[in-house]
Amino acid sequence: MTTIDIGLWVTGGLLVLVILGMRVGFAAAFAGLVGLIWVFWSKKGYAPEEFGWALTVAVKTAGQVPHGKVASQALSLIPTFILIGYLAYYAGLTKALFEMAKRWIAWVPGGLAVATVFATAGFAAVSGASVATAAVFARIAIPEMLQVGYDKRFAAGVVAAGGTLASLIPPSAILVIYAIIVEQDVGKLLLAGFIPGVVSALIYAALIIGLALTIKGFGPPVTGFTWRQRFASLPPALPIFAVVIIIIFFVYNPFGGDAWGTPTEGGAVGAFIVFLMAMWRGMRWPELKDALIETAKLSVMIFTIIWGVLIYVRFLGFADLPGAFSDWITGLNQPPMLTLVFILLAYAVLGMFMDAIGMLLLTLPVVFPAVMALNGGEMVSAADSAFGMNGTMCAIWFGILVVKMAEFCLITPPIGLNCFVVAGVRPDISVQDVFKGVTPFFIADAITIATLVAFPAIVLWLPSLA
Repeated sequence: MTTIDIGLWVTGGLLVLVILGMRVGFAAAFAGLVGLIWVFWSKKGYAPEEFGWALTVAVKTAGQVPHGKVASQALSLIPTFILIGYLAYYAGLTKALFEMAKRWIAWVPGGLAVATVFATAGFAAVSGASVATAAVFARIAIPEMLQVGYDKRFAAGVVAAGGTLASLIPPSAILVIYAIIVEQDVGKLLLAGFIPGVVSALIYAALIIGLALTIKGFGPPVTGFTWRQRFASLPPALPIFAVVIIIIFFVYNPFGGDAWGTPTEGGAVGAFIVFLMAMWRGMRWPELKDALIETAKLSVMIFTIIWGVLIYVRFLGFADLPGAFSDWITGLNQPPMLTLVFILLAYAVLGMFMDAIGMLLLTLPVVFPAVMALNGGEMVSAADSAFGMNGTMCAIWFGILVVKMAEFCLITPPIGLNCFVVAGVRPDISVQDVFKGVTPFFIADAITIATLVAFPAIVLWLPSLA
């Protein structure tokens, strides 16, 4: 049995464990360790007396992964981004942001739902967690939408879909994870997510307005706000914009010259500003403790998944499965763009059964090298590439595409996490109702992904300036 065969058998076993309900991080670590033992033992011809040696080497190899790979400055972005979101909630910035969006936008057809989309997009700019965004606005936006006559299923669907925008709009924890796995520049990836995130929010808003114009009584506009009231809503939401500007300047200085610092430093400064604002608005020790504990819980969960999956990735390297998959992909007798579309469709199906972070961590070690090979390799020039971009730009473009697919998976049944979060916050709305409410947004996400595939410049313009 070759190492490729071992890789396929272990990967199949990993998928079985995940389907049976084992946590992705633990399943990946177990599969990776078993795979390492198997590969090393096979090199000794499966001699019984050599099993102890194979076990020792496999354990030492796996044991080096958690510290060796996770002791990375880029990963320190994750807890700071998550902390910003929780502190913003306790500072009342989310409610201020929603109120501002309502006063300025709610006059359009379906206005309150459109305001919810843009408010979630604004909150996504200070929170790297989609789940936190969905949970916060389920408490704030759904009651107001129900009060003016929205169907409860659609109101829940708007919040669940709007929460996914945090995956793309920087600061995004999942973009940081992608950058770590594929060893790309975190700052450029964060920049690349900004315009696609805005485009996605605009397409959501256009969908809502279209439904409101075609379905009678779907979502009545909310009017009656004076210009004085609108301008009065701006100051309470200004800290959100301040944090966004700080993070952008720490990633890329749009006025020329060097950036102010690293993305990690930008996240820390942003968290400190929101912390001061939260204290000024009355946050005390119980609220601060809750924010810190929730940040720690979510960060530990993400880091545990990364640790486990990196052990599995180490095994894949010894089994040479990524290289074999790349050779197979590049050997297909069909246009590279068609192959890329099939890969994205495979992500859509896989996302129905796995959470977004686990799905990307498990697949990227195999799929990313294949896509890069499909384009012509990591060192290819734009002129010689299949997709019309050099290796670095292709890595950024593909990253935004798969993260958008991860957004899509956050609302697809049967395990769309955002839908479960909204239903958990609103016991009066069942999970089935939330899944029905997000159905129209599948169309919007499909349009967004098709737009990003057809027009890569939407993704690559900002990173090209950095």
